[in-house]
Amino acid sequence: MKIFNILLLAPFAGLLWVPFYNLQGPVLFGFPFFYWYQFAWVPVTSVLIWLAWKKGARA
Repeated sequence: MKIFNILLLAPFAGLLWVPFYNLQGPVLFGFPFFYWYQFAWVPVTSVLIWLAWKKGARA
């Protein structure tokens, strides 16, 4: 397994364990942590998928 493919496990692990981010605070722009933590993973996951795709195509 390529190292960049392992990066794809980060969003899975970061969102799998719900008690880790099931919090009210800190609040960002009026949104509780529970919501903005999940939303923050959307661009992060997109970048990780792009990296795995670009680096995997060269291998």
